[in-house]
Amino acid sequence: MNTADDLSGRSTDTPISVREIGSFHVGGEMVSLTGMPPRVRISTNNGAAHPIDPNGEVIVGQMYVQYVKLAAPRSSSPMLLWHGGGMSGVNWETTPDGRPGWQMYFLRAGFDVYVSDAVERGRASWAPYPEVYEEAPYFRTAKEAWEETFRFGAAGTWHTDPALRRPHAGVRFPVARMEAFMNQFVPRWAINNARTQLAYDALLARLGSSIVLTHSQGGNFGLTAALHAPERARAVVSLEPSGAPDPEKSDPALLRDVPRLFVWGDYLDAHPFWVRSLPAVRRWADALSAAGADVEWIDLPARGITGNTHALMADDNSDVVAGIVLEWLQRRGL
Repeated sequence: MNTADDLSGRSTDTPISVREIGSFHVGGEMVSLTGMPPRVRISTNNGAAHPIDPNGEVIVGQMYVQYVKLAAPRSSSPMLLWHGGGMSGVNWETTPDGRPGWQMYFLRAGFDVYVSDAVERGRASWAPYPEVYEEAPYFRTAKEAWEETFRFGAAGTWHTDPALRRPHAGVRFPVARMEAFMNQFVPRWAINNARTQLAYDALLARLGSSIVLTHSQGGNFGLTAALHAPERARAVVSLEPSGAPDPEKSDPALLRDVPRLFVWGDYLDAHPFWVRSLPAVRRWADALSAAGADVEWIDLPARGITGNTHALMADDNSDVVAGIVLEWLQRRGL
């Protein structure tokens, strides 16, 4: 195989023909801030002092969406890429070791692609704290990412000295680029789920018919958005979702006509966060199957694809995983 080809046989160095690149915001509401003391701002070094009244109207709860539309897309439905907790849409653009990300992969596969920065992440901006969100945000540490969420190594294997870090045997994440991956971490709030869901729902409503591909925390938002608008979700692909709707509170029969794919990597049973998180997702997948929906649950190690972490779109075989997703979509005419 030529090094310029990926495992699906598509050239990875042929130029693509793009019709339009742009962005917009969805969601958001105007709120009024009151009772805040005046401040004085100096906008630049040696600049003049400006008296500022921080009281007044601001927009909160908006989500940023960047799109790339092809000149001749081969899919009638765009691909929406929704990131996970403490991250932003940059996860899909370029891998920490500099390879093209899934944004480019699915553009080359023939999809228009929309990459989101969810509410209070990246280019979506922040809301005032504590005036709008009464709790402080969380900031992800390297230890949490390495030993817990992303499963790069077992408990006790993180170290500030790269030479002393001990990743899992056979790990597919390029651990030498850990610091580059950490640059992508952004703060997250635990109390803005409702605003975030409203923004994702608004995106589906704006675009009409879409394929939703999510990662981690984004999984529950995607699964729920499809519940809210099953006629607009052509399919939902969930990469290691950290949560899912409760079948005792939501009707899986509403999604009988929406295909679902769940993809899981390695080392899940070695990390308590995932041991606790996976059963709720399994219950929802089983409820969908029982309701007659098209559901596929892919365990990569069971297929002989080992060493994948929670960062499936950044592991060194990320295009292999993307190819599995693409083949699943192709079999469904999407």
